[in-house]
Amino acid sequence: MRHEQRGLFAALMRLFGLFLIFSLLTGCATFRPETISPAEMGSAFEKRTLDAAGLREFLEENLKHDISPWPPRSWDFVMLTLAALYYHPDMEIARARWGVAEAEVVTAGGRPNPAMSLLGQHHSATGGGTLSPWTAGMSLDIPVETAGKRGYRIEKAKHLSEAARLNISETTWRVRSRLRKSLLTLYSFTDREKFLKDQLAIQQRIAGIFEQRLAVGESSLFELARSRLDLDKTRLLLSEMQKQKAEARASLANALGLPEKALTGIRIFFDSFEKIPETIDVRDIRRAALLGRPDILASISEYEASQSALRLEIAKQYPDIHLGPGYEWDQGDNKWSLGFSVELPVFNRNKGPIGEAKARRKESASRFAALQAKIIGEIDGSDAAYVEVVRKLKVADSLVSTERSRLQIIQRRFDMGESDRLALEEAKMEYSAAEIARFDTLVSAQENLGALEDAVRRQLSPLGPFPPVPLENPRAGIDK
Repeated sequence: MRHEQRGLFAALMRLFGLFLIFSLLTGCATFRPETISPAEMGSAFEKRTLDAAGLREFLEENLKHDISPWPPRSWDFVMLTLAALYYHPDMEIARARWGVAEAEVVTAGGRPNPAMSLLGQHHSATGGGTLSPWTAGMSLDIPVETAGKRGYRIEKAKHLSEAARLNISETTWRVRSRLRKSLLTLYSFTDREKFLKDQLAIQQRIAGIFEQRLAVGESSLFELARSRLDLDKTRLLLSEMQKQKAEARASLANALGLPEKALTGIRIFFDSFEKIPETIDVRDIRRAALLGRPDILASISEYEASQSALRLEIAKQYPDIHLGPGYEWDQGDNKWSLGFSVELPVFNRNKGPIGEAKARRKESASRFAALQAKIIGEIDGSDAAYVEVVRKLKVADSLVSTERSRLQIIQRRFDMGESDRLALEEAKMEYSAAEIARFDTLVSAQENLGALEDAVRRQLSPLGPFPPVPLENPRAGIDK
């Protein structure tokens, strides 16, 4: 009989051993190294262009129409925004953070594994020759979480995951905002260069007139020197403007997530910067921004996560239960046991972590209040500045209209022989100066409009529809 018991025990132990090995080997993740090669990644970045097939597919999917021919002859703000969302590394970082947060939800939902203990003893005295000198046994420790701790962990992780998802929307806007600023800067330097070239041509003609007059004694050397000095100043300004234009082009490439050479031969439409809305009623959009900006919603999710963290720490006041069933084969005798253990909250009632969680919740609430106050200040300040710059633009439009009328009058007089060439060229110069002043005011208005858009996180200018937020990486598998 004892021989049969020993055989049964051995069979059970073998079966348990096989089950243990099977449990350890199945379902386990394996590590596969993924190296980072700076040379390869740098080379992949340098190969990025605006004529990639993947970019065309991404644009056509979001614009809802075919783009033919490809690559397009010209790019507008909407198309460039989509290119930035396709290429810019900030989008990949935001998506990766969301992926981490999603994995943390899985981690939070994990249940604690049971633990197993094996025991073997050899008895020097058996009390008889028929008894086995060995005692063997095993026991399990099965933890049971109480007070809903697992649910609070999952709840906290889900709130943080939602905050990370909303951060993708916030990153999308920031990418768009940086692109708009870079494009506006390039637009301003491009048109200023044209104005300066026109002024340079006018000043060259004026200097030529003074040279002719000096030759016949109708002008002084001082007037000629002054005209040449103005000419040299304009040349220097033009040279500096061309330098700044090149820098702005490089900045635009950076805002797109592309190397500068990718913009070679690319024609960009700036028509959308020519007009601005005369009036903007910010009352409705102000409230919408305070309630629905992505960073506002993310801050709310972070606050809710701090609430869940506090609930979790409060629940930790209540100890978990550990069940400990066991079996022992003691010299031919089968012994079964059922253990039960619980931590006694005598010296530590988790007051410290609860206090920390309360403080973090208060800190999160303070950050939310500070964010709303900041948004209110940004909206009010940007709106006031925009109203004033629109008024200033109307004054500049009036000045340009006055100078245009004056130039037309002098042109007619010149055509009729009632005015000389110098008066005509000087009138052209004054008209050009008025145009430059008006253009500078327009750029300032666009800057203030962009600041107001950033404050409300809503497109207010006629730049075309704002593209949807790409939650998935459109370049998955590319540049790998």
